[in-house]
Amino acid sequence: MHTEKLWDPLIRIFHWSIAAIFVANYFFNEAGEDWHQWLGYIAVAWLLVRFLWGFFGKGAARWSDFFPTRANLTQHITALVKGEHYHRRGHSPLGGLVMIVMMLCLLLLGITGFMMSEIDYFWGEDWVSNLHAWTANSLLALVLVHIFAALFESYRLKENLPLSMITGKRRVDK
Repeated sequence: MHTEKLWDPLIRIFHWSIAAIFVANYFFNEAGEDWHQWLGYIAVAWLLVRFLWGFFGKGAARWSDFFPTRANLTQHITALVKGEHYHRRGHSPLGGLVMIVMMLCLLLLGITGFMMSEIDYFWGEDWVSNLHAWTANSLLALVLVHIFAALFESYRLKENLPLSMITGKRRVDK
């Protein structure tokens, strides 16, 4: 089996840091508490780093490598529906779309969290709190889709995709 380097260390650290922050803030830290706020700020800082890395990184880290267009989304969905082989080095078009939506949810969580805790005008506003909670719940649903899709594609492609986010390497399809 031949492998190639796919995910650089920055991408892997970003992925696992964001995953840990989300789990900590969603399941363990009380909303509004210091740890919750600081981890939220760290998540937004990671988003900025990842956004910039999408322009300056190499290979699968670049936005141009996986940005979902109508054409490649259609091709990917058609292949899935027909049960055809569809293999990419990095994110699939659907995977890229879900990743971008998850990152936008994280950004919205950071913005609404900041509004609730740092801007007096929004303190106690139900709509900000409700939007924050709705976004967190939506992100949880997307995380579950992400995990299920990684496991499903691992089975379908007979390749351990989650392992590649640990090792940085992925099988080369010959």
